[in-house]
Amino acid sequence: MEYFKASKDHAEQIYNLVQNTITAVYPRYYPEAVVDFFCSLHNRTNIIRDIEDGCVRVLWNDGRLVGTGSCKGSHITRVFVAPEFQGQGYGRRIMENLEGEIAREYPSICLDASLPAAQFYESRGYKTVRHGKTEVENNAILIYEMMEKQMTKNL
Repeated sequence: MEYFKASKDHAEQIYNLVQNTITAVYPRYYPEAVVDFFCSLHNRTNIIRDIEDGCVRVLWNDGRLVGTGSCKGSHITRVFVAPEFQGQGYGRRIMENLEGEIAREYPSICLDASLPAAQFYESRGYKTVRHGKTEVENNAILIYEMMEKQMTKNL
């Protein structure tokens, strides 16, 4: 497995992985308008901007992009594992690396968890600090968890 900072050469693959994951998984949890909102939020422009800002990481296995995750300061964002690779430890690997990077500078880590991901983050020690609610198109409601994890420094 290889985990490293993404370059602009990876943008299209990251975009495709994120879009495919959203459209495969999120309809089981959210109405169509919310799924569309997530797809528009994680568009090419935003992904390229985050790559240029040095925020995006990728995880490869056997020459294939299996997942991605980003961090800005102490905030983890856009963690996605391709549906065919979920449940195999790739998300855990991405999170371990992102948390390690953040823990060098910050005492806690925060993230906004979609409904499909909240239980995964809880299993990693994240606690819900607030429930988020955003109205999107067609009066659909996006519900998500604002979560935080306190990091301990190894002395």
